[in-house]
Amino acid sequence: MTTTLVTGALAQAREAAIAAALADPAADPHRLPSTAIILEGLAPGSSPLDAFHDRLQPARIAPGCLCCTGNLVLRVTLNRLLRQRPERLFIGVARGEHLDQLRSWLQSEPYDQLLRLTDDIQA
Repeated sequence: MTTTLVTGALAQAREAAIAAALADPAADPHRLPSTAIILEGLAPGSSPLDAFHDRLQPARIAPGCLCCTGNLVLRVTLNRLLRQRPERLFIGVARGEHLDQLRSWLQSEPYDQLLRLTDDIQA
């Protein structure tokens, strides 16, 4: 499954970047791939992802470093989403300091057989 890490300090900006990727004009407008999203934190007010609410599988986790304090929460959330077999996955994280560690973790067993990491998006 195609997996993209999205970083940015503001949840609203991360969610806008994901919404922009979903609205890619090169994509078939009649078919949005089944998409799962793991979001760190909660955007204030409405989310740019609300426009896609009927076609997304969003999951929100509490703010905190996902590779340090949130590793277990991320692992459980990711495993639950993977059982639904989405075609695409976005993981939105607030801080990029440990992005290399997160990427390494996602490229280790068993995720190395399930995920195909793309270039990151900086929001």
